[in-house]
Amino acid sequence: MITDTFKRTARHRLMMGAGAVSMLLLGCTPATETAAPETASAAEIHERLLTLDTHLDTPVHFGRNGWSMADAHDYATDASQVDLPRMEQGGLDGGFFVIYTPQGELTSAGYAEARAMATQRQREILEMAAANAERLELAYTADDALRIASEGKVFAFQSIENSWPLGEDIGALQSFYDNGVRMAGPVHSRDNQFADSTTGDGRWGGLSPAGRELVAEMNRLGIVVDGSHASDAAIDQLIELSATPIILSHSGPRWAMDHPRNLDDDGIRAVAASGGAICVNSVFLAPFLESEELTAIEERMDAEYRTASPTQQRALVRELRAAQGRAPQQEANFDAFMASLLHLLDIAGVDHVCMGADWDGGGGVIGMRDIAALPQVTERLLAAGYDEEDLQKIWSGNVLRLLRAAEDYAANH
Repeated sequence: MITDTFKRTARHRLMMGAGAVSMLLLGCTPATETAAPETASAAEIHERLLTLDTHLDTPVHFGRNGWSMADAHDYATDASQVDLPRMEQGGLDGGFFVIYTPQGELTSAGYAEARAMATQRQREILEMAAANAERLELAYTADDALRIASEGKVFAFQSIENSWPLGEDIGALQSFYDNGVRMAGPVHSRDNQFADSTTGDGRWGGLSPAGRELVAEMNRLGIVVDGSHASDAAIDQLIELSATPIILSHSGPRWAMDHPRNLDDDGIRAVAASGGAICVNSVFLAPFLESEELTAIEERMDAEYRTASPTQQRALVRELRAAQGRAPQQEANFDAFMASLLHLLDIAGVDHVCMGADWDGGGGVIGMRDIAALPQVTERLLAAGYDEEDLQKIWSGNVLRLLRAAEDYAANH
């Protein structure tokens, strides 16, 4: 990795021209004529980009017995895909750490259980940040991300995946916002009190009345509205109702795989036309394959993994990886991921695409198993003809634009 001093200078490239940065590095002022700059390698370009991922499900590991964000973990023996050493190795400067709650019953008891789960998950994020304060800092604004990265640290935004924990009290979003949430999606894998899911029954025909109120509250607070997991009709309504552009934090094109979690090309164009952005995921690129052996091991993982000893955890993961080698869950590879990303760019345009691979939430493909592999994405995009300015938009600029739009609206209304 580059030194903190160089990194600070590199971050200035977001606001300065490359020539001015070169002069700054040399400690002199620009001359009227300068020599043509040498061509930078893909690795050098990746290193000086400000990079973020909009959907890091890594908080599912924060409460795990013996697991630490500060430690390096191996994909072969650990179920996680993100930690601070691998963020450094993969050149990932930060992202949105997710407060995820699996969908349950729409009852008073269900809401109370969900609120407790979400509150605990946010607490774990805050505790993780405090435990790693020398290397990581919570971010609350777009400018925070620039400042924190310029200081050589990782920036950590927070997001909500599934607003079910709010129950029937939309005002409860205020507390999550006060503790750092800056992006939120109304729904997950089943219809809830706010919206229809892509994999739900279509209860509301899009957003419920409460869902419409939730969008207004997100706008009031300055929270970016996330349409991932929402039905096509709900996404259309989010676009129509939100005062600021929406994001799809971990979605993909139906062109890559005909699955309701993915958007058709018309839907992609609608998000782009509204000023929003779609962050490409790495999940729904090929059908999931059935395996009784894998299912049995995954059930054991669900029941035992978080509380097992570190030695037992490694043994479980080795068993899982061996079973995956015998019967892969899906056959998607890095080429399929890049084809999906390039299709999004072709349809939406470079101003409306971002990165949200769903790490630690099912993401990763053959040839890109964890975030240490991220530099190869930059290499492929450069090979496809995208330049550094384009890549800066894709890796963070488009997301920071949406954050600023949400911030500005909340500050002025």
